[in-house]
Amino acid sequence: MSPIFPKCGNSHKVFFLMRLDELASIVDAELVGDGATEIHAVATLERAKEGELSFLGNPKYAKQLETTHASAVIVATKVAADHKPLLKSKDPYLSLCKAIVALHGYRKHPFKGVHPQAYVDPTATVGEGTVIYPGAFVGPGAKVGKDCVIYASAAIYDGCVVGDRVIIHANTTIGADGFGYASSGGVHHKIPQIGNVVVEDDVEIGAGTTIARGALESTVIGKGTKIDGQVMIGHGVKVGPGCVLVAQVGIAGSTTLGKYVTMAGQVGVAGHLDIGDMVTVGAQSGIMFDVEPNQTIVGSPAMPAQQARRVYSWFTKLPEIAERLKALEEQMSELAESGDTPLA
Repeated sequence: MSPIFPKCGNSHKVFFLMRLDELASIVDAELVGDGATEIHAVATLERAKEGELSFLGNPKYAKQLETTHASAVIVATKVAADHKPLLKSKDPYLSLCKAIVALHGYRKHPFKGVHPQAYVDPTATVGEGTVIYPGAFVGPGAKVGKDCVIYASAAIYDGCVVGDRVIIHANTTIGADGFGYASSGGVHHKIPQIGNVVVEDDVEIGAGTTIARGALESTVIGKGTKIDGQVMIGHGVKVGPGCVLVAQVGIAGSTTLGKYVTMAGQVGVAGHLDIGDMVTVGAQSGIMFDVEPNQTIVGSPAMPAQQARRVYSWFTKLPEIAERLKALEEQMSELAESGDTPLA
């Protein structure tokens, strides 16, 4: 395996030249075709060129398998093609991940430790191997674990705790005051937020996300959870381990998410709710009630997916139903005027 450096100065794009049979072993896939084929990069089916590996994950793109210029393609085990080498995988998306890591690696940081233009309070602690970018802020008494990456302009407020191997992207705020006020006589009195935020190990938090500190206790983000950009997590929320929160999810205060909960984009969750383990929530859903474990829910208000399909199938027919109802009302009115009695 030998590195290939691009002409443009992008440190994130260093390619490694590998034989396809070597790559098949790394990504845990069955090789079908010429193992001596050389691969140096990963690209989409549409844009891939000779020497590049591509990926077929969605069946609707299957036709592109016939036209792609990729030298090889990662596919599911049941996919067949006799004109191109394939890497057949039981988990194609995981194999794609491994291929990208093998051929491109992770982003290389241009420096080690805390950048001189970052601010880390003298009472804060930062673990070994952690990288903190310019403009980032780590407040008094905060703790950041080992091998973390805190990108530019991220803020970790006072007293917050960040575990090991956590990635916090640019402009994210950890530990801002929760939205807590006591309203009296038309005046909103600010309630001091005396809790903190605890981010457990192996969490990644996208750019522009806000996680509010608890009013009286900790807001907790469980181990291995992945949070996209522009997510809002309210004070006192407890997010279980292994959850996935996609862009623009909003979770109101004191709600608890179990383990391995997935919320698609723009899901809104009311406060003081319990969302069970293994719940999956469709995009733009609004959750206003507790959700039992192992459910897939969609809609606003959110409901079980099977019920939602029936509801929304009727929803699309409402104009037609309204016209039929109007016609029936007119018929009934005519019968009443004529003195005729409609059949029961």
